[in-house]
Amino acid sequence: MIKIHISTKDGVPIFQQIVTQIKHMVASGRLAPGEIVPPIRVLAEQLLINPNTVARAYKELESEGIFISRQGSGTRVAEKGSTLDYAERLQVLTERVESLLVEADQLDFTVEDIIELIRQKNKLFYTSERGKNIND
Repeated sequence: MIKIHISTKDGVPIFQQIVTQIKHMVASGRLAPGEIVPPIRVLAEQLLINPNTVARAYKELESEGIFISRQGSGTRVAEKGSTLDYAERLQVLTERVESLLVEADQLDFTVEDIIELIRQKNKLFYTSERGKNIND
């Protein structure tokens, strides 16, 4: 099951958030080549968003060769996939952490404040209903 977090506060279009998170899931192997992904309407209902937004994300993923859609058999992760090794995945996360640390410093938060916030969000994330997003 795809678990996606949608934020309406960060200024990134929702369809782009879906694309990015699915790319990360494919790259990390959490979505395996050949795996069937939820139909557009099902994912839209899970995320409480317009189906056209999910359709746009799926279309982008298909144009990039990450998804393959076939009439009657649904949408699947492409066989070739887009896998990243550990070092590449760590690099993606490192860049996000560095940005977070800069912003936290500018807003006068300590590393301990960030860690506590991450713990709180992690607890909410993993205790929320499976498959649902956590809206900010």
